[in-house]
Amino acid sequence: MAVLGFPFVYDIYANLADNSNVILPVHQATIIWNAEEKVVNVLATGKRPLLGTALLDGHEIVIEFIEGGLVTINDLT
Repeated sequence: MAVLGFPFVYDIYANLADNSNVILPVHQATIIWNAEEKVVNVLATGKRPLLGTALLDGHEIVIEFIEGGLVTINDLT
């Protein structure tokens, strides 16, 4: 995450799908969402940082799970 210039905020404990527990660093990023800038927390999980799904509250998401597949997000509010 340092490579992307995202500042460190804090560490959190996370329980993974295999029931193991890890400590993950949380960083802060600024994104554009619905044509507005938002400051969000991003979990540094290795090669692919995770942005939580809380942003999708009130939205419909359709994903084509194939390489290069289309992702469509529609506001339901």
